[in-house]
Amino acid sequence: MTAPKLPLPGEDLGLFTDLYELTMAQALFRQGMSATATFSLFIRTYPPNRAFFVSAGLEDVLDYLSNLNFSDQAIDYLRALGIFSEDFLQYLRGVRFTGSVRAIPEGRLYFADEPAVEVTAPIIEAQLAETFIINQVNLQSMLATKAARCVWAAQGRGIADFASRRTQGTDAALKMARASYIAGFNSTSNVLAASLYGMPPAGTMAHSFVSAFATELDAFRAYAESFPDRTTLLLDTYDTIAGTRNAVRVAKEMEADGRQLVAVRLDSGDFDELSRQVRRILDDSGLDYVKILASGGLDEYELETLVKAGAPIDLFGVGTKAGVSADAPWSDMAYKLVCFDDRPVMKLSTGKVSLPGAKQVFRTKDAGGMFAKDIIALQDEELPGGLPVLEEVMKGGQRTGPSATLEEVRGRFQEDFATLDERFKALNNPPRYPVSLSGRLKRLTSKVREEVLGVNVSDND
Repeated sequence: MTAPKLPLPGEDLGLFTDLYELTMAQALFRQGMSATATFSLFIRTYPPNRAFFVSAGLEDVLDYLSNLNFSDQAIDYLRALGIFSEDFLQYLRGVRFTGSVRAIPEGRLYFADEPAVEVTAPIIEAQLAETFIINQVNLQSMLATKAARCVWAAQGRGIADFASRRTQGTDAALKMARASYIAGFNSTSNVLAASLYGMPPAGTMAHSFVSAFATELDAFRAYAESFPDRTTLLLDTYDTIAGTRNAVRVAKEMEADGRQLVAVRLDSGDFDELSRQVRRILDDSGLDYVKILASGGLDEYELETLVKAGAPIDLFGVGTKAGVSADAPWSDMAYKLVCFDDRPVMKLSTGKVSLPGAKQVFRTKDAGGMFAKDIIALQDEELPGGLPVLEEVMKGGQRTGPSATLEEVRGRFQEDFATLDERFKALNNPPRYPVSLSGRLKRLTSKVREEVLGVNVSDND
């Protein structure tokens, strides 16, 4: 299995950061502040109708940290800006990530306020990584979560990723394919993604193929001739019912040659009603083995409606709405300093309070083996009966083990998702999964809050 590829040329990795990361870094450098810091990555609040997140993007983070550098060209560019000192630029030339990373493995579920990733390193190294880490984990977790909801709504029917043409850029298209496969999609239309990640590619035909021929029947015959073992015919270029009857003719011709039509595809109209009409025509023609694929404007909400209505659709192609997570296209993900030089720290901004200290998340199960609740604790705590979720994946700037295969990540998701109560999978207004703080973390939070307010708030404020 090929490892995920970085979305940036290796010589540009250091520059993929916000300018203030570099200006802060210079100020820290000039003050001689190089002690170890821990930063925690978490999502503060759920987007609408969400009750869980799917961990994704960690592989790209580890690839990035393993290769972090500032090339000569990068240093020349920063020098030309005229805002950085020469001693700092020379320092950047030698920057490499030397720290450790603890994270929730890809494919596992996590919840609001829980650290998905914790980075511990000399403060400048850890600070510079913020932009890339949020960029990749935010996107991929968001897409994997959307895909998981689609899989749940489909209730066992196969789903293909058709999103590439309308995602926000090439990297997003690749990451959508991978994230959706983690969450249970069966394949992707993106050939590069299939090649990079070892996923099954999927595809049928476009309306342009049909309209390029003098008749729809000619188009269907030409496609079946080229792909006799994997023919799926698109029915709605002109008229769906007439297209179905042409598909029946081609299917019978294929049977005469010892072949079988695999599926027909609906791409517009009332999928519920049309699928019933198409199914009836196919069955009456002795083609009960031919599957029906529906695509076009679908996400979990439409899938749930069709499945609950009993529409005889076997497969779904899910594109735009899932590929951009249309109903929840962003998350409130943050990367906050929680410890510096062995001193726990926290942020007290209104609505943006962070929890101090390096942490661990413990997951408990009920008597039936289902997730019961999570407890956010300090890293060095041990909570009997709780399974620690964060794992050390990098130490001393090196990975602690080989990357999991995509199939292993996919299996990890399936195991977690099967252990989450169906209440939290509801597509509309799900209850909030219970997450609490350990006693020690509560006490530390109160202590640090008092210390911060005592030092930083004057009597006149």
